[in-house]
Amino acid sequence: MSDLLTQLKAVTTVVVDSGDLTAIEQFRPVDATTNPSLLLNASQLEFAKPVLAGAVAYAKSKTSSAEAQLSLASDKFAVDIGTAISKLVPGRVSTEVDARLSFDTDATIAKARQLVALYKENGIGTDRILIKIASTWEGIQAARQLEQEGIQCNLTLLFHMAQARACAEAGVYLISPFVGRILDWYKASTGQDYTAETDPGVVSVREIYRFYKQHGFKTVVMGASFRNVGEVLALAGCDRLTISPGLLAELSQQQGELTVHLTDTGATRSAPEQLSQSQFRWALNEDAMATEKLAEGIRKFAIDQRKLEQLIQQAL
Repeated sequence: MSDLLTQLKAVTTVVVDSGDLTAIEQFRPVDATTNPSLLLNASQLEFAKPVLAGAVAYAKSKTSSAEAQLSLASDKFAVDIGTAISKLVPGRVSTEVDARLSFDTDATIAKARQLVALYKENGIGTDRILIKIASTWEGIQAARQLEQEGIQCNLTLLFHMAQARACAEAGVYLISPFVGRILDWYKASTGQDYTAETDPGVVSVREIYRFYKQHGFKTVVMGASFRNVGEVLALAGCDRLTISPGLLAELSQQQGELTVHLTDTGATRSAPEQLSQSQFRWALNEDAMATEKLAEGIRKFAIDQRKLEQLIQQAL
């Protein structure tokens, strides 16, 4: 009998959640995802130091404005790390828009176009990348426009069905519902322990997956932010799962028979009426977990983005 990771790859597209080239090369996923926290961690690795220096030199050659240099060097570093990752995976690399733009549709669109242009300079087309954007109302509307331009998006920090619905209705290519962070909130709030079957994060992703398939939405569901292998295995059959190197290693070392929990049985219902902005905002307002975790996630990514910029500023 093969290991659980091999079996999982047969029913779900496995994505690695890392900026570490060694880990990506080891596990050979189809796709890879990055974010400001992962890029900050990657900046401390030996392979990334010349990449960071190159990004700084690039920014200095393009503009004399200190503010513009910092912004451009940050984008260039993210894109150059993504470019290096793209050489190790056959699919797509997700690169995240600055979390501080999460409530500005126009600025998010402009930043996404900038990232795409930098990838193009590196010889990487839009068919190899996804632009990651926080699942705020403004972020989702930015993704709607970008998708129409042929720039496909990965909507992240997703904790609620209203976010999932709005993304699908906007024609977003892929969503990343966060499993582990939902579990974190419920454990802290209730003091209870959960099994893989009762895990609120697992339950949320299963509901989103079934809603999409029943209504014929084409948006890809990619579970993310896992705390343990039980959560991963409980979502076997999901379109995609983005998994940290540590959990991938655990799965590769475990034997047993994988149970498939999610299967696309085809559309059985017509699409519901689209959510309005007020309906979207009210639904999030009514869910303390989703409201708190979305805000917290944006803040944490912004903090790590500023830390990365501090490193770049020193180099500049």
